[in-house]
Amino acid sequence: MQLLDKRPSSFAFLNITQFLGSMNDNIYKLLIIFFFIQLEGIQNSPVILATTGAIFVLPFLLFSSSAGTLADRYSKSRIIFATKIFELVTMVVGLLAFLYSSKIGSYLILFLLATQAALFSPSKYGILPELLPPERISKANGIMTSCTYLAIIFGTFLASFLLDITGRNFTIASIFCIVVSFIGVITSFCIEYTQPSGSRKELNVHFISEIYKTLNKVKSEPSLLAAILGSAFFLFLAAYVQLNVIPFAVQSLNLTDVQGGYLFLLTAIGIGTGSIIAGKISGKTVELALSPLAVLGISISFFMLDFFSHNLMVCIPLVIIIGLFGGIYLIPLDSYVQIASPKQIIGQAVASSTFLSFFGVLCASGLLYLVSQVFGFSAAQGFTILGILSSIVTCIYTFLFFDYLTRFVGMILSRLHFATEFGGQNHIPTGPALYVCTHTAWNDTLLLLGAQRRRMRFFIEREQEHSKWLKRIYRLLRVVLVPEIESLENNPRSLTAIKETLNKGISVCIFINDHNVDYEFEKLKHADLIQQILREKYPMILVRIEKGVKQNRPRFFTRLMNKFRVPASVTFETVAWGDHHNEEDLSSASQSPSTMAKKGLNPVSETI
Repeated sequence: MQLLDKRPSSFAFLNITQFLGSMNDNIYKLLIIFFFIQLEGIQNSPVILATTGAIFVLPFLLFSSSAGTLADRYSKSRIIFATKIFELVTMVVGLLAFLYSSKIGSYLILFLLATQAALFSPSKYGILPELLPPERISKANGIMTSCTYLAIIFGTFLASFLLDITGRNFTIASIFCIVVSFIGVITSFCIEYTQPSGSRKELNVHFISEIYKTLNKVKSEPSLLAAILGSAFFLFLAAYVQLNVIPFAVQSLNLTDVQGGYLFLLTAIGIGTGSIIAGKISGKTVELALSPLAVLGISISFFMLDFFSHNLMVCIPLVIIIGLFGGIYLIPLDSYVQIASPKQIIGQAVASSTFLSFFGVLCASGLLYLVSQVFGFSAAQGFTILGILSSIVTCIYTFLFFDYLTRFVGMILSRLHFATEFGGQNHIPTGPALYVCTHTAWNDTLLLLGAQRRRMRFFIEREQEHSKWLKRIYRLLRVVLVPEIESLENNPRSLTAIKETLNKGISVCIFINDHNVDYEFEKLKHADLIQQILREKYPMILVRIEKGVKQNRPRFFTRLMNKFRVPASVTFETVAWGDHHNEEDLSSASQSPSTMAKKGLNPVSETI
């Protein structure tokens, strides 16, 4: 958890606080489910689960917008502490509901507990950019999401375990929840004070209109709305799996309801593991390309879960795999929402994401009721329905994130095809840039995609008519063929396309024949129209590519791999800015976003 040397304790206490809260939520929700199953019988479990899920989600729909406004107006650390006090009071009252076996009281406590979670959520995620620099957000989200699902694991296990060892004594189990809540109050108090973000926005009871206005604002940020909707779809899937797993265990695997609760542990373990993997792959960036690949894996796993629904030994790894792909799918989306959201509305953006996510949970409860009670499908067939929906989402997000996917696949192919040495990587800026590069063959595009972590468009001179397969590859790699690179500085149409591409947060690479790259670089750098582009604060970088260069790599595995890969080197030599930039602007190209922010510069939020 040592994500930030200056403030490791605040992030640690935040993580512990949210871990205890998530664990408590899951313990108490499952206690209520088992309590009602005991009263009404196992045959009514689909209706009980759907009703419980719907009641738990209502506060998130009603109060998420207001919670986001509060997070933007007041100190997020103080909001976190206040909500934990509220949780403790709720847990104490919840003890009375079990003592008197009150169904209405139990539902009321569940509603209040969800209200606390709804008020807590925007501050929990919105405070991360205030405690951590942007390059650590993906890793922090991976850790927090892993801990959240670790909390779900413990919560699911403890709910079943406490009832097992106490002979289904719900009072003792409720006392345990009070103790956990009290510890959460202590850890929340240890989170250091954070300043309000400066918003003066008033609370609005018309929360639907507030959500709509916020979503309209985030549409201007590239891919931000798609990330919010994708995150909501994940919670829809996760909620349906959690609600459906107990009927599935009873109907298809001949397990008890409590044993079915244990089965969901495997999904939570997979999500936690997938979250860590996604954080590792993303590194200091946000790798949105992981989401369409992961949701494809989710789709296939759902179909297989129905097909092998009576084989416990096959179902166990499948539910783990579903969770694994789920974690890989979610982390890039949540990280992107936090990084790309404008600072003044980050709380509202997170709240809108929370609202849509829990609307997805409500839809999951409704779908479970329709599948089981209206259409009479089995729980296993319900997973096939999820597989169909996930397949549709796979197609949509492959289209929406195609640029990210192309860059990611290009990077993988580059690592497989080339043994590459890089030079001057400190010249690569955090934002989009204009690269001028030597060009020898079409696979130079793979080397550029593998050398940096941002989406890229390629402008290549059409020297001859290309074959159909090469044209298809160029289209896949987003290559733009222009008549003559040498006259590009006098081609307003192409330069306008370059400028619009950079404004979208996408880097541009201009390929030039190796023999005149230095001359063309200097000519482009001083062209008036290029200067207009540079005034948008985009750097212009000279890149040299060499292939067939022998490399001295000592490790045995690397030497073995190099027998099958082409040796290559990519060097980023020069950074040139527009005439209005000073030396501080030039040096900032190799600085982190947090360092740039301290100097008053403008780091681009979309660090893809």
